[in-house]
Amino acid sequence: MLIIESKRLLTGIEGLDLILNGGLIPNKTYLLRGGPGSGKTTLGIHYLIEGIKNGEESALITLTENKNKLINDFKSRGFDLTKLKFIDLSPTSNLIESSESYNVFPVEEVEKEPLINEIITKLKESNADRVYFDGLKQLRFLSKNEYEFRKYMLSMLQFAADNEITLLVSSEASKNEPDDDLQFLSDGVLNLNFIDQNRRYIDISKFRGSDFINGKHSFKIKKDGIEVYPKLKLQKNKTVYKRKTISSGITEIDKLLHGGIESGTTTVISGASGVGKTTFGVQFMQAAARTGDRSVIYTFEEDDSTLLKRSESVSIKLNNLINNNQLEIKKVDPLEYTPGEFTNFLIKEAEKNDTKNIMLDSVSGYKLSFAGAAEDKNEIVRNLHSLTNYLNNRGITVLLINEIANITGDFKVTELGISYLADNIMFLRYLEFNGELKKAIGVLKKRLSDFEKQLREFKISSQGIKVGKPLTELRGILSGNPEFINKKFKEISKNEFK
Repeated sequence: MLIIESKRLLTGIEGLDLILNGGLIPNKTYLLRGGPGSGKTTLGIHYLIEGIKNGEESALITLTENKNKLINDFKSRGFDLTKLKFIDLSPTSNLIESSESYNVFPVEEVEKEPLINEIITKLKESNADRVYFDGLKQLRFLSKNEYEFRKYMLSMLQFAADNEITLLVSSEASKNEPDDDLQFLSDGVLNLNFIDQNRRYIDISKFRGSDFINGKHSFKIKKDGIEVYPKLKLQKNKTVYKRKTISSGITEIDKLLHGGIESGTTTVISGASGVGKTTFGVQFMQAAARTGDRSVIYTFEEDDSTLLKRSESVSIKLNNLINNNQLEIKKVDPLEYTPGEFTNFLIKEAEKNDTKNIMLDSVSGYKLSFAGAAEDKNEIVRNLHSLTNYLNNRGITVLLINEIANITGDFKVTELGISYLADNIMFLRYLEFNGELKKAIGVLKKRLSDFEKQLREFKISSQGIKVGKPLTELRGILSGNPEFINKKFKEISKNEFK
């Protein structure tokens, strides 16, 4: 997590404050950019309400919506604006009506000085510490030209600086109406991007006097306001925790792994559809939960009840572990979360409940669930990289179930190129020989210890997972079409699982 610096103004949005390394720097001017419906006014209200909570004076300048409409709209969402000081210069106010409304007369024929003077006069009266100016576009319309508009803005910015006001100004910039001048004048620039309801992003393009978290951070506008989900920064420093080896509960698998998988690592279990990846993953989670370490399985593809029944059918008993809160299975609804929101939710749940082991079933399900919210395949991989890095550095063990398209033929570990994320890679493989389809398991990578280099045949039945001896008498296993080196192995293979 970021180290929060002192003397910052909280915005009232936890995730945004984390991105800003603790909040806004006081007595500066910040530009809030975004199109209609992007959430500018809601963010501004958060900022002002947070000031009131801290005993500060907060004022809202509005040239768009009038005071009563804003109060009623936000009251329905649980915001109390009654303590805000309003400088209401919306089109229906008496001020603009008495200043020869620009809806009737040409702009160049209307004297606008009373308007900017009125803003500054009312700001003096408000004695505000925080100010949100909503409706800068209207002020630009009321100006004769860009020079006059810039003069008005400089006057207001100078007044804010002289009176120790932290000013937040909204802007609806476009290609036809750029706001490069305002970006230059501001101490910080916050950009809100609205693509659709599940794709809203905030990024910081300027923040004088402080560092911040770069990149696009997803956010949602909910009934009770804005929630921002900061992108995780790759962590270099690990939390101090006791390293231990997690057994699979199956002797032969532990031999493959020279004891098991280490805590605080990421393991990819890869294979074709139906080969048994999830079953092996659940086997590890069951064994880990039995030691008393809380374990959670997040499933993107099947209901928790289906996964539970399927596990029970192969003699992996989970009910007692679930009842004792040692194991939990959570179905992830793709319509409920964005990738950033899911990451935020998973981390908070893990920290709150002291979770030690997490399994994602599966990487392809994760990709499909969030395909509409992520820009591309690389974004999916970056999200997983940051997530696994964060969890591992806190001593949490991660299992990623990964499906590949090939049933037999050319050997491939992953489809998304995630093998570099893994400390350990186990792969399950279909084998076809003598007209019969068999399965084999092997270890391709293990960072913290040596591992068995041979593959082993396995079977999954109502009796559970049965793993045989190393397949030392076969060649061509990775091609999916193995051949016997020694014909005696045929007899050995027949008796392997008896």
